[in-house]
Amino acid sequence: MTKKRCTWAGPDDVYIKYHDDEWGVPTHDDRELFEMLVLESFQAGLSWITILKKRENFKKAFDDFDVVKVANYDEGKVEELRENSGIIRHKGKITSAINNAQIFIEIQKEFGSFDEYIWGFTDGEIIKAEYLTESDLSKRISKDLKKRGMKFVGPTIIYSYLESIGIIDNHQEHCFKY
Repeated sequence: MTKKRCTWAGPDDVYIKYHDDEWGVPTHDDRELFEMLVLESFQAGLSWITILKKRENFKKAFDDFDVVKVANYDEGKVEELRENSGIIRHKGKITSAINNAQIFIEIQKEFGSFDEYIWGFTDGEIIKAEYLTESDLSKRISKDLKKRGMKFVGPTIIYSYLESIGIIDNHQEHCFKY
């Protein structure tokens, strides 16, 4: 018998694997948290499947999302990334990833880890939510990240980010992961 999934999760195998193995699973590893922040910011204006299909290319291009390496990228690396047809080559998103890496490190220093910072907004609790595109929580986090200087972190992007890292659980009632 076929597993019932959230309606967005099919029929593409890439979506199914992401839905079944990652989406909504609480994430506490800072490297993974940074990876998802970068991927979500690159997704702005595009479909998530586009990003998922390019994910391995992003991993290679962004040094497996090593936040220290990304924070130290120079103009030469920006140009190298702009030439990489395996990723999204939007200069603003590329420079934002570098900027956001630098701020991510500042947050790690302030809170001990990015995990402590991001999960602190819910005191470590998972929020069961209705399927939305933004919430008061995503607006609050977006505002704080923007105040710190991050880019491409609007409330809708942050809402998707919170779903991807498991802070918001939006699996639909018919889904086997509900």
